[in-house]
Amino acid sequence: MVFSKIISYFVALLERSNFDLIYLAWLWTLFKPLCIALLTLFLLPAIILVFMYGSSLFCLIYKHWNRLKAAYSEDLWYGAIKTLAVFWELQATIWHGYEVEGLENIPSEGPALIVFYHATLPLDFYYVFAKIWLYRNRRVRVVADKFVFKIPGLATLLEALEIQPATSAMCKLMLEEGHILAVSPGGVREALFGDQNYQLIWKERKGFAKVAIDAKVPIIPMFTKNCREVVRAMTIGRRFLSYIYEKTRLPLVPIYGIFPVKMITYLGEPIPYDPEVTPDELAQRVKTRIEKMIETHQRRPGSITRAFLDRFTKNLKQN
Repeated sequence: MVFSKIISYFVALLERSNFDLIYLAWLWTLFKPLCIALLTLFLLPAIILVFMYGSSLFCLIYKHWNRLKAAYSEDLWYGAIKTLAVFWELQATIWHGYEVEGLENIPSEGPALIVFYHATLPLDFYYVFAKIWLYRNRRVRVVADKFVFKIPGLATLLEALEIQPATSAMCKLMLEEGHILAVSPGGVREALFGDQNYQLIWKERKGFAKVAIDAKVPIIPMFTKNCREVVRAMTIGRRFLSYIYEKTRLPLVPIYGIFPVKMITYLGEPIPYDPEVTPDELAQRVKTRIEKMIETHQRRPGSITRAFLDRFTKNLKQN
């Protein structure tokens, strides 16, 4: 009875207000593509942006909350990073059905160098960082381009994750201290100017191989299926923006996405240290291994739709 009165009230209200429901439906049909475009280009990227800044805010609060306890703690950031790893794993599982294959290739102790393909936005690295931290009890160190340290609001997060500028000396130091280090020879260039064919854009970068030889550590190749379908870079004006980047190192390419596609990270078998191998030979060996992983696991050219359907096809095959 009450429900019927409520419905009658709203019907009468619409009649008194002269609402033309057909006209409203026509407006929705007209602007629906625009709303979907805005959702894809702005709202979905904002989700991960909010998550990253939320992580930084959490670290800042944690830092001050434990200011007095820090004097008695071995590692100020241990609890914070462990907590964030749980949140990142949860987000990866829900949004991408994220999985890792080859986690056993991460050594339980001692240094190692992870070399990975750089997606438009390296969400796969954040996810595998969380997996290794939670299930192998190892913290992966990482280096980044200088512009990352100039992004407002991320200073505390960079401090908590111990991210350092990308120099050969810093990489060698981290490995000599016994850490696991992750690098991407393609860097920003590969992230912004790669395409759905997943070709490596390393140019002549072989410094990682020299660092691995000098530090006498194994190299673990890494690739994540559908990583370029999660976030894509705009292709309009790419040649001009590439010229700007090469001259100024400014990453001005717009990106869009955070699509809920299936992601699987593959950690290959370690390439052991060999004193007889030159940096050029080692770099080529790692490049060949990653290209083989791409050929084996990645559908090319990539497709957002098919990458999304991958979340369901695997379950159907298992059933």
